Amino acid sequence: MSSSVLRIDLGAIARNTRLLKENLGSARLVCVVKADAYNHGAERVVPVMDDAGADAFGVATFSEANQVRALTEKPVLAWLWEPGEDIPVGVELGVPGLEHLEWLIEHDVQVPLHIVVDTGMNRSGIDEEDWGTAFALARNAGLNVVGVMSHLACADEPDHPHNAEQRAAFIRAVDQAKKAGLDITQSHLANSPGSITSTGVVFDQVRAGISLYGLHPVAQRHESSSLIRAASLTPAMTWAARLTAVKRIKEGEGASYGLTWTAPADGWTAVVPVGYADGLHRSWQGALDITIGGVRYPQVGRVCMDQIIVWLGGNEEHVAVGDEAVIFGQGGMSAAELAERAGTIHYEVVCAPHGRVRREYGETGDVDKRKGETR
Repeated sequence: MSSSVLRIDLGAIARNTRLLKENLGSARLVCVVKADAYNHGAERVVPVMDDAGADAFGVATFSEANQVRALTEKPVLAWLWEPGEDIPVGVELGVPGLEHLEWLIEHDVQVPLHIVVDTGMNRSGIDEEDWGTAFALARNAGLNVVGVMSHLACADEPDHPHNAEQRAAFIRAVDQAKKAGLDITQSHLANSPGSITSTGVVFDQVRAGISLYGLHPVAQRHESSSLIRAASLTPAMTWAARLTAVKRIKEGEGASYGLTWTAPADGWTAVVPVGYADGLHRSWQGALDITIGGVRYPQVGRVCMDQIIVWLGGNEEHVAVGDEAVIFGQGGMSAAELAERAGTIHYEVVCAPHGRVRREYGETGDVDKRKGETR
């Protein structure tokens, strides 16, 4: 069994879900659990969010939708698909293009639909010059359109002028859909950063993602404008492993491939059995501090397929084989700090661990045994 483990705090996920739900007022909370709940494990996470106040769930693909539908009675929305795919029973659809809409009409698909409009992200979605055509096609075909949806490009930068432009465009789309005769009641634009930084982009519901897992979706420099502070969210993931070696090294000796690092003095190194095959990216080398016994030590040398090396200095703390090393999470550097130092985003950091890494689940809060909820 691998000594590398992802510890997932379901209590943290329950608390974050309740906090976000309370912050939304009357708007519905769509919990985004794509990519196996951002690598936290949908099978365990979805029931917790369900109990903690989720109104619906969002995923990318139909395979994800099938998994989530088996875990909840609440609506499941999928938005990344192509015409011709078998549509899962009981799943709501985002309609990202005219081709998709025409295919649904041709095959008389009667499921709740959310028409995706492009308001300036320029990714998927129906362009503004085609909104009228799309809404008229849907109305004339008698499709069950329940909402209009779009996505913010710069919500993690609250002062970016593009946010206001997208909000204005989205309002135009909603108004146009209603004037076309569509009875829409579930329109949504805001993602995690949008819902946390501005009430102006919260419409009938929001699609919350990264914040559910305890990571704040805006940079620290923008946090003063947030409705929810980073300290209010509880990160749910910790990645740790047990040391497989502690070795002496002499001043000037190199370690790991290429000997790109040399010991600055006589001392000790330790080996953590995690590498790029487990999702610890080679590009993270030099950005990692590994925490052992509450003390942070620098990762040194090249990241290998299965291992990394840590510089212990004189090993005054008597680090030994079998001691736990925290890569990120509780008791160590945060996913956000690692992301900033590695030049990436914390979304990628929590999605990275895979392969031989096993998950363990726990709850750090008080548990209501009658409902199975963490309080």
